[in-house]
Amino acid sequence: MTTDENPRVDEDAEDVGSGSSESTGALVARVLGFDVGDRRIGLAISDPLGYTAQPLFTLHRTGRRADLKSVARVLRKHGVTEAVVGNPLYMSGDQSPQAAKAQAFAEDLRTEFGLTVHLWDERLTTTQAHRHLDDAGHAAMGRKGIIDQVAAVLILQSFLEARANERGRALGSSGSGGEAT
Repeated sequence: MTTDENPRVDEDAEDVGSGSSESTGALVARVLGFDVGDRRIGLAISDPLGYTAQPLFTLHRTGRRADLKSVARVLRKHGVTEAVVGNPLYMSGDQSPQAAKAQAFAEDLRTEFGLTVHLWDERLTTTQAHRHLDDAGHAAMGRKGIIDQVAAVLILQSFLEARANERGRALGSSGSGGEAT
């Protein structure tokens, strides 16, 4: 098996996404977040309302074809229509070698699945992920299995918050006679 699935997340996602009448907000298309590395890819998914990012699992890479097959299963299972791929630029803003690999992965997602894919600046997310795990009291040993998931959550959450802020500004300007973008 190529994944370390978190069954709680999957069960919750299925229960909430089943169209429960208890939901008070409108369901939106799910967004999948990726923290792409050479050996592992961390995946996170948005909640059905599009407010929060939840860890999904860490994909242990075995090859392009197998990686995309695993991603295809996740896309189908969760009804994902959009993806956010972390773009690890240098602190100067220049492209790093790993950024080129992340951009190639993003292009694979676009061409293979027809997804809308956003590249998202992920500078320092792994450092931030380690801090979150330190604060939670998680031992430094054994983090390989979850650090990529935490980084994917941080990438996706940052994207979701920026999108919400942008929509809030658009709604605010449309109420004052301005055109919403």
